This record gives sequence, structure tokens and C-alpha cells, in this order.
Amino acid sequence: MTESASLQPDPTKIGEVSAPPFAVLPNPGELFERREARLRHLAPGHPLETFLLFAADIAKAQRDALRELPPAVAPTQEELARAREFAMPAIDRAQLPTDPVFFETMNRFFAAAEGAPANEEARRTLAALCASDAAARERLARAVLNRDESGENLAGVVFTAAALQVHMTRLAARLDAVALVPVGDGICPVCGGPPCASMVVGWHGAHGSRFCACAMCGALWNYVRIRCVACGSTKGISYSAAEGSDEATKVERCAECGSYLKIFYQTLSPHVEPFADDIASLGLDMLVLGEGMRRAGYNPFLLGY
Repeated sequence: MTESASLQPDPTKIGEVSAPPFAVLPNPGELFERREARLRHLAPGHPLETFLLFAADIAKAQRDALRELPPAVAPTQEELARAREFAMPAIDRAQLPTDPVFFETMNRFFAAAEGAPANEEARRTLAALCASDAAARERLARAVLNRDESGENLAGVVFTAAALQVHMTRLAARLDAVALVPVGDGICPVCGGPPCASMVVGWHGAHGSRFCACAMCGALWNYVRIRCVACGSTKGISYSAAEGSDEATKVERCAECGSYLKIFYQTLSPHVEPFADDIASLGLDMLVLGEGMRRAGYNPFLLGY
């Protein structure tokens, strides 16, 4: 891996005044369509080609499941006001696994995903999920939301997480981004989850600004650059990229807490999609984890990393 000599390794557009919004909320249909396209673009010849194509099929099933779903029940104005007052996420994750709309979303997604499994084990897992009762589904959903990977296989977590992503992106899309407030380092202001990665964007009016990308609800939130997402420290921050890479994918390390988070540069690679690119850059995780660092982010499609 190549180490960056400067604490500011990423280019910004000189002369452009950035006034980035604090939060950018997802459009579910566009998000899953863009994710599928990115995964299919990254797959050919990749060491993880089979899994990337499987993830692309999942993203397609997520987009297909959006059709004719009952309306997602957004938080009330009173609940949102209380969340802002106490700097809490807008969505209460604890209530999601028992939401009737989520159960219907699971049914629609599982049906849409029938053609996605790449192997027999995954097909059996999906069949078991389709036949599972409410208690089993709630248990799996809570395991995903709590990042509890004990006793669950990869396929079961992936399918359940994907259904949650459909439900949570729909909830996030109904919020008012202007009303959201910061709730802590490395915490999504929409749903309280961790980011899968961060991204330096090339948008007009926000060029060179950094956004964390929520692994579950798809929201983006503005976060100070050269600052650890996990602990908030501005000391001991360094960057590195894989040997021979195009520098559009780097690792931000924190010497203070020993954690790292990947950072993607949309300014260098315009089609970056943080969730998809996080999966495709698993090899970079392996290198950094081998150095004793711990991952500050979360991707439910990458169990154990």
C-alpha cells in the first residue's frame, strides 16, 4: 500500500465556494438502480465477480420490490421534534423489526429475489426465509440492526439486510433533510446506523466535501475531512491506497483509536456508489485488517469484516 505524504491527499476544486447540505436523503428507486449498475460494471474480471453479480441481482430485486408497497409510516412531527431536541436519529431502529409494513416489504423482496441466489445454499436459505414466521424474521432483523453476526449465515443476513434497506430507504425518503441534526461521530442522523464508507463528492456547490454513507437507509451526511469517523479525533490521521490503484479508493486511518474507514473520491471516479464500491474493495480491508486495524464502518454484505 502507498502512504500519502500529506494530511490532505485529496484534490478540491480551487475557486469554488462549497456550501454543502448537512444531509442528502435517498431516492430509493434511483439508489438501487445506480447500485445495480455499479456492481455490474465492477464485476467483470474481478476476484469477487460472482458475489458482485449476486449483489447486483439483490439490488435489482430491491428495486423491483418497491412496486406497489404500502406507504411507509414516517415518524410523527412530535417524534421528529423530540429527536431533534435530544440529538437523536429521526428513525427509531428498535421499532423497525415489528413494523407491519416491513413484514410486507420482506414478503415482496423475498419474492423478487427468487432468481438472485448464486448457489444452492443461498437458495435454501431464501426458501427458509420465505417460510419463516414473524418471530424468526424479527430475530434476524434485530441481528442485522445490532450487527450481531453470531449464529447467522451470510445469505440469511444479506437477504434480511436487503429487505431492511428497502424499508429504511423508503422511510428516509419521507423525511425533511433540512430538519436533521448531527447525532454523534459515525452515526447516521436518519437511522442511527454506522456508515459503510465515506465519499468526497464532486457535486456543484459541494465539490470536495466529504459525506458519510449509511449502510442501511442510504442517507448521506456531511462530515469534516481529516477527522476520524469513529472517535472524532483530528490527530494521527493518515491515508493510503492499494499499490497500483487509481487513487479513487483510499483508507483513512486513525492512530488514536486504531480504526479505519474507506474513503472514495467521486471527484476522481464519478460513478462511485459507496455501498457497491465498499464490497468491491474488500481486498483493501484485508490488507488493513492484517495490520491490526479495526473497521469503523459496517456493510451487512461483508460478514466478519
